[in-house]
Amino acid sequence: MRRLAPLTLLLLLVACESEGQEPAPIPSTTTTMSATTTGAPSTTNTAPSATTTVPPTTTTTLPELTALAYEEVVGMEFPIHLVVWDQGDLVATKDGTVWLLQDGELSDSPLLDINEQVRNDGEQGMLAIAIAPEQTDRLFAHYTANDGDTVVSEFTWDGTAFGGERDLLRLDQPARNHNGGMIQFGPDGRLYLGLGDGGGANDRFGNAQNTDNLLGGLVAIDVDEATSELFSYGLRNPWRFWIEEDLVYIADVGQNAFEEVSVSALAEGTNYGWPITEGLHCFSPSSGCDTSGQTLPVVEVQHGDGGTCSITGGVVYRGTDIPEVHGHFFYSDYCGGYLRSFRFEGGEAVDQNDWTEQVGRAGSVPSFGVGSDGEMYVLTTQSILRVVAERAE
Repeated sequence: MRRLAPLTLLLLLVACESEGQEPAPIPSTTTTMSATTTGAPSTTNTAPSATTTVPPTTTTTLPELTALAYEEVVGMEFPIHLVVWDQGDLVATKDGTVWLLQDGELSDSPLLDINEQVRNDGEQGMLAIAIAPEQTDRLFAHYTANDGDTVVSEFTWDGTAFGGERDLLRLDQPARNHNGGMIQFGPDGRLYLGLGDGGGANDRFGNAQNTDNLLGGLVAIDVDEATSELFSYGLRNPWRFWIEEDLVYIADVGQNAFEEVSVSALAEGTNYGWPITEGLHCFSPSSGCDTSGQTLPVVEVQHGDGGTCSITGGVVYRGTDIPEVHGHFFYSDYCGGYLRSFRFEGGEAVDQNDWTEQVGRAGSVPSFGVGSDGEMYVLTTQSILRVVAERAE
């Protein structure tokens, strides 16, 4: 195993400075806590109708699940994303390299190294990667260029490494924070990119509700034509989202007081509310805000709950080792380092669970991934952890 050299890093994804606003609850919004809730309220979702995810009905012969646990796969400095490739798993690091991970061992050298053209500073750096469906020789990367621009590029496998960069999107950023992060292919074959509102505080540049620009929303990219369009909007900093068939789970980093997870149909024109709302509360204006036409979050986590400061969205579990949590969306927090989950059913977050007492706090968690084994991985700033089941003997 090769361990990467340490980096000097600033806090990633931290919520922006507060301007002293005291957000008020959205009028007529009722939040309730289930018996297993850990501080994130369950609320009726105003999203468009979408297919409900339900647990499998197949009877398992596995011994009783007693706990979840973490198993360290490899130690490395700031892994930022993990995706499946046909030769194993690809792991991107924040400084601008991509490595092959096989059987717990990293490749001797990176399969992609764009370190010299990546600005690795605070919330900027290599932010996410994706492999084209059924075209595994095409790697896509979202990163911050040395001049601060947001860049999404394609790299082609030549049998030894990925190279031959082709820019798909290059976008000027007005600030160094809220650059977004995640890229993932949708069921329509387009590459989806999460972009923040441009940085600063209070949507300083007025981008999130402005549909004439790409900032503050999900962007759909046609990777063959190299064209981009705003798909949905009203987001502050959608660092991590997860697309599963016709649903999208978006963990949006909050500002003053609340982090949030929204679940909706992957539908063009969806408005997620920022800066009118932060979580389930009015933000601008601080009271009496008009939320008509908005998709409200299904989970809200208040700052300070379990150390919460900056939510990290994860994945919907579809592995075979832990069928008891099939269909659960897992998430964490960069400061809190906990592990929590819920299922989306009937427009609500149900079966909310906090697994932290079982697995322990992972430290700073910037990302999740699904490996070639179909199982779920949690990425910290120092390691890659596999989520495993502990069962009765």
